[in-house]
Amino acid sequence: MGSTAAALACTATLAVGLSACGSDDGVLRTPDGSVISTTTTRFAEVNIVGAGRDYSRTCLAPTTVDPGRTDAKRIVVTDPALLDGLCALGLGPQVRAITAAPGSVPEYLGPQLAAVPAVGDTPDAAAIREAAPDLVLSTPGTAKQLDALTATGALGTARTAVVDPAGDAKASLMAVAEATNRSAAGTQRVDEFIAEAARVGRVMDASHSQVSLVRFTPDESLIEGTSPFGAQIMALVGVDRPAPQRTPAAVPMTDDNMTDADADLIYVSYAGDGGRDRGHDVLMSDEWLNLGAPTWKRVLSVNDEVWYGRPGVAAGWLVLNDLKQSLNSSSASG
Repeated sequence: MGSTAAALACTATLAVGLSACGSDDGVLRTPDGSVISTTTTRFAEVNIVGAGRDYSRTCLAPTTVDPGRTDAKRIVVTDPALLDGLCALGLGPQVRAITAAPGSVPEYLGPQLAAVPAVGDTPDAAAIREAAPDLVLSTPGTAKQLDALTATGALGTARTAVVDPAGDAKASLMAVAEATNRSAAGTQRVDEFIAEAARVGRVMDASHSQVSLVRFTPDESLIEGTSPFGAQIMALVGVDRPAPQRTPAAVPMTDDNMTDADADLIYVSYAGDGGRDRGHDVLMSDEWLNLGAPTWKRVLSVNDEVWYGRPGVAAGWLVLNDLKQSLNSSSASG
């Protein structure tokens, strides 16, 4: 809501004798005290792709267990890296505890998984008993947690599985699908995603769009290569990349090589507040604004956590939807 609307809201508040707009918490509110949405849709003259996206819709519909196999109704996870696969298989409601630090669930997975109790890296037996799991999923990196929980007897008769989420999004999902006795569903979800990516590529004539990736961290400005997750999804869709960006490694961007970042469209992202500060300075600089894509208003901002995070099919759908929405768009207007 713009400043004019906010001012009107506060005027109305005074008229009815309420004081929400004069509160000390710095939150804009309507006359009845409801918080006013202030979703940012633009940063440094660049439109944000998917601004205000409803992450409660990230997780896909529930899947069925393989014929003749045991289903898991209550799942404990010892590594948040496994949550994307569970989300893609529609198993979010079955996750009852996560042995990780509070706040470790990626925001893009939505409020359902964010609400699951995060019981810490070294949970006590009581927290796990309360979760009453019938399946506990671990990773090679958190297998010691699984051993410790087993030693306390907190797992009871729960089945355990060590799942390696390393590799691409397909391999990660299929590992989780196998552990949850949903191999057939996992294959179907992967096939659906690949088919949709190919369709999007055809419909949007993606091979004739040359797209650049630039990432800002607190310490560096980077021209990205082919290794980031978002770049892998772009390749699956068939999006072309500028010649300097066709190798895996990222390259620090300087005034001397900034033209290597230019393309028909540039997707930028920011890692944390420091990345946003650096990005703002670069995007408003004369050197950047003299490039072709900024001149044509063909620079867009994407979610760093999704595009540069751990590969997963749930995140992959968000990247794919970003491409659907923005591949032929611009930042010409707010």
